[in-house]
Amino acid sequence: MAGVGALAATSARAAPLADWIAQTSPSAAFPPPTPVQSPVDYLDVARRQLALQARNIHQSDRVGIVDFGLPSSRPRFALVDMVAGKIEMFPVTHGRGSDPQHDGWLKRFSNAPGSLASSRGAYRTSDYYWGSNGSSMRLAGLEPDNNNADMRAIVIHGAWYADPSLIATQGKLGRSEGCFVFGEELLPMVLYKLGPGRLLFADKLSVPPPAPLFQMPPADPLPGTENIIRTSAGSVIPKTAD
Repeated sequence: MAGVGALAATSARAAPLADWIAQTSPSAAFPPPTPVQSPVDYLDVARRQLALQARNIHQSDRVGIVDFGLPSSRPRFALVDMVAGKIEMFPVTHGRGSDPQHDGWLKRFSNAPGSLASSRGAYRTSDYYWGSNGSSMRLAGLEPDNNNADMRAIVIHGAWYADPSLIATQGKLGRSEGCFVFGEELLPMVLYKLGPGRLLFADKLSVPPPAPLFQMPPADPLPGTENIIRTSAGSVIPKTAD
């Protein structure tokens, strides 16, 4: 088991933790967090969830809120500073079992082993450790909807398929197997600021836009399109993050 010091080795590209924390100005490697743009009051959500979990959570200065009502193309992990009343937002993945179509939207939650899905509910952050995905943090599920978190190895870790740059090239992040996964360069800050013994709450909080109505194509071709020949897609499939 590794302590806080293990965070420094999360990526060859990431600065040592002590140096990173000492930085006072943003850099290209660590862009400033995106301002909150969701209508959800994450500070109020954090207050209500802390009240509900008061007997399980003793570190109440910071809370993590994951808004799975937003797509993975949007920053949807809210790191709430309960003392200063400030919120920082970061992109985070959901499980492939929650998004079989891989369109970036979470469709369902599951607590079942083998589901590869994200689970809703309140978690308590636990100890740091060094695993197959580098620096990671264990989670304890506190509700019937997520109490298999330990059995399912649902943790916080970093991976290349959660890098925010993928949003610009693919319109979404890759999918995890149910873990909360962050880009490798953002992970040290998330792990350091969230820390053990705090509340992480995940649910669909934002209301997604309504799906567009399906319209049947016209039976007859539109005037002027009678001679258009539709070609098939090319045979080369680009590599995408999954």
